[in-house]
Amino acid sequence: MAIVAIFEIPGMTRAQYEKSAEKVAGRPGPVKKTSDWPVSGLISHTAAPTPDGWLVVDVWESEEAFQEFGKTILPILEELGVQGAQPKIYQAHTVVTP
Repeated sequence: MAIVAIFEIPGMTRAQYEKSAEKVAGRPGPVKKTSDWPVSGLISHTAAPTPDGWLVVDVWESEEAFQEFGKTILPILEELGVQGAQPKIYQAHTVVTP
């Protein structure tokens, strides 16, 4: 069952977000489609600045896929000095894709 993972990360900067996306993708430049990231199970990824940090909302095919991605992203965030990246996880009721 699909899940929604919401990260609200106080103190995270745009530069830290962009660097983390580049490290996940394994190349420089912005992420424009799910295939830009070599991770299995990602349905959608949305990120936005907040008044005090950064917001990321992902939809994953399953909690297992998200947990597997955690093995990639958590060390990257730690390396970049990002703290407090604890997601809230919700079971998706509806997922609409093109």
